[in-house]
Amino acid sequence: MSDNDGKKTLGLRGGSRSGNVKQSFSHGRTKNVVVETKRKRVVVPKPGAGKPAGGSAGGQPGGSGARRPAGISDAEMQRRLKALQAAKAREAGETAKREAAEKARAEERDRMRAEKEQKEREQREAEEAARRKAEEKERVKREAEDAVKRAAAAEKAAAVRPVEKPAGATTSRPSPASRPAPAATPRKNDREREDRGRNQRGRGDDSGRRSGKLTLNQALTGGEGGRQKSLAAMKRKQERARQKAMGGAQAREKVVRVVQLPEAITVSELANRMAERVADVVKSLMQSGIMATQNQSIDADTAELVIEEFGHKVTRVSDADVEDVIQDTGDSPDDLHARPPVITIMGHVDHGKTSLLDAIRKTKVVSGEAGGITQHIGAYQVKTDAGVTLSFLDTPGHAAFTSMRSRGAQVTDIVVLVVAADDSVMPQTIEAINHAKAAKVPMIVAINKIDRPAANATKVRTELLQHEVVVEAMSGEVQDVEVSAITGQGLDELLEAIALQAEILELKANPGRAAMGAVIEAQLDVGRGPVATVLVQNGTLNRGDIFVVGEQYGKVRALINDKGDRVDVAGPSVPVEVLGLNGTPEAGDVLNVVDTDAQAREIAEYRANLAKEKRAAAGAATTLEQLMKKAKDDENVSELPILVKTDVQGSAEAIVQAMEKIGNDEVRVRVLHSGVGAITETDIGLAEASGAPVFGFNVRANTSARNTANQKGVEVRYYSVIYDLVDDVKAAASGLLSAEIREKFIGYANIKEVFKVSGVGRVAGCLVTEGVARRSAGVRLLRDNVVIHEGTLKTLKRFKDEVPEVQSGQECGMAFENYEDIRPNDVIEIFEREEVQRTLS
Repeated sequence: MSDNDGKKTLGLRGGSRSGNVKQSFSHGRTKNVVVETKRKRVVVPKPGAGKPAGGSAGGQPGGSGARRPAGISDAEMQRRLKALQAAKAREAGETAKREAAEKARAEERDRMRAEKEQKEREQREAEEAARRKAEEKERVKREAEDAVKRAAAAEKAAAVRPVEKPAGATTSRPSPASRPAPAATPRKNDREREDRGRNQRGRGDDSGRRSGKLTLNQALTGGEGGRQKSLAAMKRKQERARQKAMGGAQAREKVVRVVQLPEAITVSELANRMAERVADVVKSLMQSGIMATQNQSIDADTAELVIEEFGHKVTRVSDADVEDVIQDTGDSPDDLHARPPVITIMGHVDHGKTSLLDAIRKTKVVSGEAGGITQHIGAYQVKTDAGVTLSFLDTPGHAAFTSMRSRGAQVTDIVVLVVAADDSVMPQTIEAINHAKAAKVPMIVAINKIDRPAANATKVRTELLQHEVVVEAMSGEVQDVEVSAITGQGLDELLEAIALQAEILELKANPGRAAMGAVIEAQLDVGRGPVATVLVQNGTLNRGDIFVVGEQYGKVRALINDKGDRVDVAGPSVPVEVLGLNGTPEAGDVLNVVDTDAQAREIAEYRANLAKEKRAAAGAATTLEQLMKKAKDDENVSELPILVKTDVQGSAEAIVQAMEKIGNDEVRVRVLHSGVGAITETDIGLAEASGAPVFGFNVRANTSARNTANQKGVEVRYYSVIYDLVDDVKAAASGLLSAEIREKFIGYANIKEVFKVSGVGRVAGCLVTEGVARRSAGVRLLRDNVVIHEGTLKTLKRFKDEVPEVQSGQECGMAFENYEDIRPNDVIEIFEREEVQRTLS
């Protein structure tokens, strides 16, 4: 009997990678394991399979009586059994995973189904609530309308008078036929109203019905009709219905408004300020004979008539009212606190003003100035050894900087007049005295350079008497101090005199208010933009403040003190550089802090327009005679056009004023443009179009401007000292003057006899009595000392030869060009003309 007889095979199939596993049984005893892999079929003997009952079979290692295929050991069989068990474990794990995933999907389906049912239930509830709400609103509306109708009917019934009965009529009980029908109950009225509504809807009146499915958005927004009427609107509607039932609506009370009226206003803006319809305003204008649309402007007088016609009040305003926000309202005495004094150093050029200030500040400003002279106004703050804070202004002494000295005198508290002891009183010294008197500020005389051998302080004091400046040494009230900026002599006495004068003045300011200050100097910096040196006069200037200064405005981006340090605040009498302007202001403009940027912009635009109108009015001829005179003057006067660019605004102003003084009735200098900053390509283009040179004072042209100037042949000159610039412009203007013609008499000749020569005409035989007679010179014919003819010689002969000149005491023959009326004893005057170039004084 073979081994396979009576075998029963049980197939175990799974999803493992080991393939299919089959176990074979024979007579209830397992013989071996058959493993079917994907590649081959392997029979794995089972340990102990086929073992006889009496003991182990011989011939097999390990005592196993089972028959194995050749080459299969116990270790191999153990390995294969482990592989089988691992395959079964993997199959069981994957089955468990599949069951868990299926269970999770079922739970997710149940959850989504439950959520969907919940949403549908909530939507149905919301729709039901919206429907109930709409029905409730409709019911309330119907009840309100019924109440209004009942009230109107009752009022009408009360207004009807009862009919008077005829005389002798008896009162009898009415019969049932004539008895009025009983009033319907409210429930019956509601039922009838619903029946009428159903009948109307049945007849196609579905204006009140919604169409389509009611959504949640429609339910929350009150239906498809959009916004619902408010309770106030419902009350107004009921009031109108009641007034209509009572016999007409009452006239609404007129609201009288106060209308601010500027100098010109558009029709639409006028209607807006009156709260009237534009069409009504246009209609009123048309009735007055003015055809104007809503976008056209009308004058203030016409607008006032329209406003009064509509029953409103008028308040006239002007464009200048925008500056009301910066008007000084005054300060309370409790808010005033002591402030440092502002001292201005003034005097003649080269009298040592900057050197004196350097000695006080222990600096060397004068060493960095061109030509050793001050050409800018400077502001500094000094703290003395005694702890007193002083603010100094250093002004230029050159004659061209009159405006700078005037500005310094206007913003100062004390003027220190510096006079050189070896030079005494000079023209700019006198001018500084006049500025101080005009500003009504006290003066302290500092007699500088007292250390020099030629110093004479008594002479200075004596000459100051001529200008009504009486110093204390001359029994006056003006303090005088002898100082030396080189040796430091008298500096302490000068500071003591300043402190004494400031104590007498009792200078106070309110640091708690909005800042107000004066622009000392302004410039256009390449890296920082427009920069203004401001001396704060009242209030406190903070970083971030919005301000307006002249025609410019801005916001304070940074504050820099005189030492170059950034600060956050600047109190009264503190000089600072202000960054954040939109343009370069004029020196001398007043800085005011405002609340909003809109106010600053409005004030700056108003000032710019006002200045533009003034310039246009100044340059325009108002009458025909003025126009003709201006044209004639322009025709007779030669102009030298120039462009000026400077480093600071004060220098530009000084140069322009100096240029206006150059010229006479024949020639003048015209400044086409003056500005602050580097010379740009735009300046070169303007100079080329006008044929003008460009003058740069302490500034240079950028690269593109230099290249453009070289290409177009525009002359660009640079200066650092104002003397040189004024002298060069004066020399150039002198070149436009016509040369002066001068006559030089070189001789006289008497006519002895007149001869007639064929081919030549009448020839005068002359004797040269004085000087020399030249062929190329001009001649005049004098008869009885009266000029008869002026011309040139046609010929000059000595004997028979043509000669260029004849000396005194010799005889010659002369013939005039185109003139033959010559007689004996006439005198010939010989002269030459020479041109002399004129210069401007």
